[in-house]
Amino acid sequence: MSLPGPRTLVPPGRESWRRRRLDPDDSRGLRLTLAATAAFLALVPFTLLALLVLTTWPPLRRLDSAVTDALHGYALTHPAWTRGLSVWTEVFGPMPLRVAALVVVIWLVGRDARRLALWVAITMTVGGLLGPLLKLLVARDRPDLLDPVARATGYAFPSGHALNAALFAGVLLLVFLPYAGGPARRAALWVGALLLAGLTGLSRVALGVHWTSDVVAGWLLGAAVVAATAAALTVWRHRPDRDRPSTPAARRGASATDRPGT
Repeated sequence: MSLPGPRTLVPPGRESWRRRRLDPDDSRGLRLTLAATAAFLALVPFTLLALLVLTTWPPLRRLDSAVTDALHGYALTHPAWTRGLSVWTEVFGPMPLRVAALVVVIWLVGRDARRLALWVAITMTVGGLLGPLLKLLVARDRPDLLDPVARATGYAFPSGHALNAALFAGVLLLVFLPYAGGPARRAALWVGALLLAGLTGLSRVALGVHWTSDVVAGWLLGAAVVAATAAALTVWRHRPDRDRPSTPAARRGASATDRPGT
């Protein structure tokens, strides 16, 4: 009978991925798992929705038409509502949001969070390129209404406004949630991000320039891009504290610990 050999101790940081991926003490592994799962969960319904649009699935077509007709009828009889949505969709269109994202990038670089700044730039760029490419591949026509209240050019699927709003909402949450102090500010940030994405998407359907499924697809694709690039950032990141906006107190603490001899 042979005796069992000595147990081999696993050096710190060499534990199997299966153990680390959901370990709350290993924040990197947990963040990566959650981000990858979120990307998968958003990409699957987006792919399914794209297939239904490509095959012109009758139930989806009827649902899109019913929602568009109802909202368009309301827009025709409520001009103030229509003007408000028109202003909103212009102010929070893709280009203004890209300019706002550039401001965030500059702000992050000024706080020595260059990796996070690069993530913001890559996220907005990847999403901004995927949208037009998928529009060309799907080639779905926009609603053709007898008395339109707004006009837009190009193909419909997915909605570029909804996509970029979802991308920027994700940027707001991932960049500023660690910087927001207290539950009230965190809740306000969540509400602002969701309102930005939700109302922007709604405006495109209410103005009759997109189908509902176009907007839902834009939200899903934006969520998938944010989650996928966040997962990539988690893999690349080695010093998380360098990639978060630092408060004055944190910067003073960091400078104290970085002094030679301390």
